[in-house]
Amino acid sequence: MLQVAFIRENKELVLKGLEKRHFKDAEMLIDKIIATDETRRAKQSELDAVLAESNTLSKEIGQFMKSGQHQKAAIIKQKTVQLRAQSKVLTDALNDVSNALNELLYLVPNIPSEKVPFGKTPEDNEVVFEQGEIPTLHKNAIPHWELAKKYDIIDFDLGNKITGAGFPVYKGKGARLQRALINYFIDKNAAAGYIEILPPFVVNEASGFGTGQLPDKEGQMYRCEVDNLYLIPTAEVPVTNLYRDVLLKESDLPVLNTAYTPCFRREAGSYGAHVRGLNRLHQFDKVEIVRIEKPENSYAALEEMVAHVKDILNELKLPYRILKLCGGDMGFTSALTYDFEVFSTAQDKWLEISSVSNFETFQANRLKLRFKNSEGKNELAHTLNGSSLALPRVLAGLLENYQTEDGIKIPEVLIPYCGFEMIS
Repeated sequence: MLQVAFIRENKELVLKGLEKRHFKDAEMLIDKIIATDETRRAKQSELDAVLAESNTLSKEIGQFMKSGQHQKAAIIKQKTVQLRAQSKVLTDALNDVSNALNELLYLVPNIPSEKVPFGKTPEDNEVVFEQGEIPTLHKNAIPHWELAKKYDIIDFDLGNKITGAGFPVYKGKGARLQRALINYFIDKNAAAGYIEILPPFVVNEASGFGTGQLPDKEGQMYRCEVDNLYLIPTAEVPVTNLYRDVLLKESDLPVLNTAYTPCFRREAGSYGAHVRGLNRLHQFDKVEIVRIEKPENSYAALEEMVAHVKDILNELKLPYRILKLCGGDMGFTSALTYDFEVFSTAQDKWLEISSVSNFETFQANRLKLRFKNSEGKNELAHTLNGSSLALPRVLAGLLENYQTEDGIKIPEVLIPYCGFEMIS
């Protein structure tokens, strides 16, 4: 969430950033926020004046009581009763306008970094890196959903029977390969200095607001209505919320965490051939990395995270590319995002397998996540997160790109985790 003081003092900069995002009715919303904040500040000033007068009169009552002037004290007491009633009305009004202001602020996305390219659609994203040769497959090569059926390693129909579409069942070597990938990703992250966390897979409303998943404008979260809890769409939510309402010491930074969790997304409106098989699921596994940084270090940290994901993909020997997302294709909370895509040879298309983002202070402001800087002042931290990695499309890329006439080879780096070299 943007700070209202920042919006008030940098209106043109905010509008320029929202224009880069192609955000509709930006000026109308920003003007409404500024006007609501003016009302809030006026109510606060009025309340402060009433409370100050009440405190002054309370001191006078004590003085009159000490000097035996009980009649004067009684008159002033009556005045303080009126002031208390007035302060109650003003407090309620202030709470109402403050809540209204927060509701408006929740509608404003993060301001894109200057590094974010202009553009409106995924076609406008900027390819900044490409690595690996696209393999030449044998003439009978097939997509991963057919490979899964052929070798009986993933059963989409059985998952549909148990739950519904988008909830596959992994079997035999398919399940072992899934577990191998999770362990490999966690081990790589731990070796890079990330502390492993095993968080809850369900979060409360405050946690959803803290990282920006709520308000859920696109209806993508699964909600447990009886308890008002949400199934997590990513480990980013519970892990980042470990630090909600926390004041860190400067020496605590940077904070580096990694976590494996299942992830749950409704993927409302997703249908068609492009979401077949593992391409888009309602439940999937993902290993996440989360960082909390001092503001001056966060963009260097972002580049470190990008390099880390590159190292993993290089070891898996998958052809991949990195895109810098344009303003119109960025997530609501992000200031700058890099997407990683793996090339699926059997499907002849790129599949997104990771997003690595810097949120600057956007999440930290919602979370009230601060650190005490070298001057002894409380300062909002910067938060970052990235997929390292999301499993479904990585697995799809491995199955398709490593298929041979005799079966599916296992990348060399995964063999110690799997315990086998081939799916056949």
